[in-house]
Formats: sequence, C-alpha cells, structure tokens
Amino acid sequence: MVRLNFLSDICDHDKDFTSIIVVAVLTFGIVGYLVFSRHRKGENRTSGHDKDIGRRVPNDQVQSIYDSKDSPGDGPCTSSDCTASCEEMASKIPLSVNYHFTRQCNYQCGFCFHTAKTSAVLPLAEAKRGLRMLKESGMEKVNFSGGEPFIVQRGSYVGELVIFCKRDLALPSVSIVSNGSLITEKWFQKYGEYLDILAISCDSFHPQVNKEIGRYQGNKNHLQSLQTVRDLCNMYKVAFKINTVVNTCNKDEDMADNILHLAPCRWKVFQCLLIGGENAGENALKHAETYVVSDTEFQAFLDRHKHVQCLVPESNEKMRNSYLILDEYMRFLDCTRGSKDPSKSILDVGVSYALMFSGFDEAMFFKRGGKYVWSKADMKLDW
Repeated sequence: MVRLNFLSDICDHDKDFTSIIVVAVLTFGIVGYLVFSRHRKGENRTSGHDKDIGRRVPNDQVQSIYDSKDSPGDGPCTSSDCTASCEEMASKIPLSVNYHFTRQCNYQCGFCFHTAKTSAVLPLAEAKRGLRMLKESGMEKVNFSGGEPFIVQRGSYVGELVIFCKRDLALPSVSIVSNGSLITEKWFQKYGEYLDILAISCDSFHPQVNKEIGRYQGNKNHLQSLQTVRDLCNMYKVAFKINTVVNTCNKDEDMADNILHLAPCRWKVFQCLLIGGENAGENALKHAETYVVSDTEFQAFLDRHKHVQCLVPESNEKMRNSYLILDEYMRFLDCTRGSKDPSKSILDVGVSYALMFSGFDEAMFFKRGGKYVWSKADMKLDW
C-alpha cells in the first residue's frame, strides 16, 4: 500500500508540472508572436524608405523625414506649412537638370558662382547610375556644366555621358555649357551627333574686357574659340547657343552686331548673381561684389538689345531658384537662403527624397521659359 501511495503522489506531481509547462509555452508563444509582428511592420517601413529610388515619398512619411536628425537644413520641421511644402516638393518632376560634375576650370572669371572648392569627379559608372535614376523620375533634359566640362579627361568624360543620355536613356535633350577653349573637331567627330545644344559663354567682344573679367587662359583667343565652335556646331549639326553675364565690365557694351553675325539659336543673358560661399562672403573663393549691376543697369542692357530676337533675359529673381542644380556628388543645391545648401546625394537616398531639399521653384522655371523646344530634331534649324 505504501508503494502504491507513493506512485500516486508522483503522478499527481507530474500532472501539476505538466500544467505549468503548458501555460508557460502558451504565454511565451503569444508574447513572441506580438514582438515578431511589430518587428516585421517596422522592417517593412524601413525597407520602403531605403528603396526610395526615384519615386514619390508617401505623404504619411513626409513629416518623419523632416523630423529626422540626419535631415539637411536647420532642424526639425513641425509646422503645417513646412509639411505642405515638403509634400509639394516630393511630387515635383525633375524635368530639366543641370549637372555640374566638376568644379575645375581653366578660366578665372571673377563672378563665377560655381567655384573650384573641390576636385571631385564621380566615377563614370556612378554618374551614369544617377542619370538613369533621374530619367526614371521624369527627367527629359540634362545640361552638363562645371567648372569647365571639357577639362575632365580632355572631354571624353562628358562625351561618354552625352552618348549614354542620348542613346541609352533616349533623353529628348542633351546639352553642354562650356567656355569653348578646349573643344576640338575630333570631339565633334566622336560625340557630336548625340549632342542637341552646345552653349558657349561670352561676356564681351573686346579682348581687354574678357581679360578684366578673367575669361581667358594664357594666350588663348577666347573670341576665336567662340567662332571656331560655332562653325563646328554648324558642320556637325549641333544647335549653338551663347550665354552672357551682364556685369560692371560689359554693362554698356553693344553686342548686337556680333550676336546677329554668330546667329545662335538662343542668347541667354543673365544678371550677375551673388551666391554666398561661392562668389561672396568670407569663405568664398571669388568675390563678385564689384561685378554686380543694378536692376536698372541690367534692364538698360536688355533695352539696347531688344531687337535681337534670340535674346532670353534672366534677372536675379528669375534665375536664383528656378534651376535644378546637381553638384559633383549628385546633391541638389538649394539657393533659397542665398548660398548653395546641399541635399544628400541622390545615389544614397533616391531622387524624390533629395529633391525635397533642392529649393526648386517650379513655377518660376516655367515662367522664365525653362521648357522650350530643346531637341535639335524639333528645332528645324538651317544647317
């Protein structure tokens, strides 16, 4: 009897122990399921943000982006106005982008607003990756600028980007802004058919004035380079354009006859612009304060040339925030505060995220005529 009672006691203890084990397993299972579910939701939100390559950021994530401690700018944004502005910028399309892939230049223009602060140039494959992201986000036109674009690998770097954008990405318009001093016919022979527009900067038709401005290198004849490039454009069927910056050195000059002789498809005339950290302020490499003209002086220059039909004027007001500018790291540059504040690189965070910190004024872009017939196939030019 004693033995039987002992066995009975063991069985009773086993039943209690089994019950405890069952309860423990169920409890840990429920807790584990809840923790795992929360982790998966958080993981999905994170991966959705990390994969933002050229797509619109969802509205419910906009405020969290602005509140992030890693976001560019002065700090967290909590106002409804800022959130609305962020949402509006996230929905914009980078229709026309200016890619300043180098800051290096062989000229020394005193009013330059994109100065040689670094010598960085992205590897060609990385630049192409960023350009493809921009195309997938809606880019139709890319303009390559500097610095001087033809200074990198003697022009082959920009040439390869031109081919990639026109042949591989099938962009409607591919253009370059250059000072013209390093361009050769050999370059046109290899790359010319893929280029829509080539703009050459010319601020004066007087050699001495060009020297005062700094638009020269050694004994190179800038005006001769201008004419040579114009002839090459005509020969290789590339639309020719001229850019002029009105400043204190050339504000009284009459350029009409020379412009009419060269017959560019567009003559873009800018008012000299100050940008903090570039050509104005303590940390700037250039100091353009002495080159600045008043609105009245700028208008007088425009009035003097009003009969030149290809003239396209751009005052400081029109110019400052109406360009989408990418720097050498493929960061959008925000000029709304009077300096160039960079976003994060589109290569790291995607196009739409970076675009929210570009300061781009889309309305002014269209108002100044930023969208025009920019494909040479549609220009019907008389070659």
